[in-house]
Amino acid sequence: MFTTYRRDRTASSLGTRSIIRGFILLALIILVGTGGYMLIEGWSAFEALYMTVITITTVGYGEVRTVSEPGRVFTVFLIFMGMGIMAYTLGIVAQMMVGFQLRAIIGRRKLGLKKRSLRNHYIICGYGRIGNIIAHELEANAIPVIVIDNAPEAGESLEREGIPYIVDDATSEDVLREAGIERAKGLVAVVLSDADNLFLTMTARGLNPDLFILARADEKPTERKLLRAGANKVVLPYLIGGRRMVQTILRPAVTDFIDFTLHGKNIELKMEELPVGERSRLAGVRLADSGVRQEMNVIIVAIRDKDGKMSFNPSSESRIRAGDTLVALGPVSDLEKLARILSG
Repeated sequence: MFTTYRRDRTASSLGTRSIIRGFILLALIILVGTGGYMLIEGWSAFEALYMTVITITTVGYGEVRTVSEPGRVFTVFLIFMGMGIMAYTLGIVAQMMVGFQLRAIIGRRKLGLKKRSLRNHYIICGYGRIGNIIAHELEANAIPVIVIDNAPEAGESLEREGIPYIVDDATSEDVLREAGIERAKGLVAVVLSDADNLFLTMTARGLNPDLFILARADEKPTERKLLRAGANKVVLPYLIGGRRMVQTILRPAVTDFIDFTLHGKNIELKMEELPVGERSRLAGVRLADSGVRQEMNVIIVAIRDKDGKMSFNPSSESRIRAGDTLVALGPVSDLEKLARILSG
């Protein structure tokens, strides 16, 4: 995605430099022509400039004055040089315009094919500040997404980044069907209005009863309404932001540790949730016998069972069962190794 964007940007930069080079050559030939007529014919600067312009553009309105023999030789030279430079400059401009149109058409066609082929994807409704972050984080984790927003400028930004999108009303059933809601894994409702998020949640739940729906709410009373409307989880950004700021004041070390494990980009320590597959060799095994702590530098922080019950800081006698989800903390390489074992 970003490689394609860099390639397009490089091509655009090369085309711009070619156009600038063409206009510089055009300015030089005008200067040469103007200076030549002033020197050979003794004309004024304006007369010489006028004669140069009508000559290199092949307009042919007629000579300003009678041109001498040396002046006619110079005019022939100016016509050939001017026509070549004009053709070069206009050709570059036309090439860039056609290239931009072709890239736009091909890009939209690719996005259309990508949109129709999406499976188990997330539909992000709203591309404001929160929707932008969610879309890019999911893309960075190789999770397919499609964005719905009614702002044309959002579509332009998403098209440049190669993210499938629909510029339309996210609360419309037809638009949600176009986004493949029947094939989607989840939907994120982060449009600006609580009322729209509520209506969107109800509509999405009616179209796909098995869909995971994460909704945003600005007001605390809206949270209960969204849950009743069918949202699986509701996030209140202002409440979370306020609590986070308080925790940064009261427990800065804890806040830093959570940031490092969940949001750090340049460190090896991560916290992940790892599902236990039916064919895993650790299914039915006690934590003490699993070798997780001995063979890998991983700490099992919690175990969530099939019913969603969470067991924090499980004892060594706790058993790992198929369908459980382990919340693990450790280096990325060890977490990847454990994930392969648990998946079977």
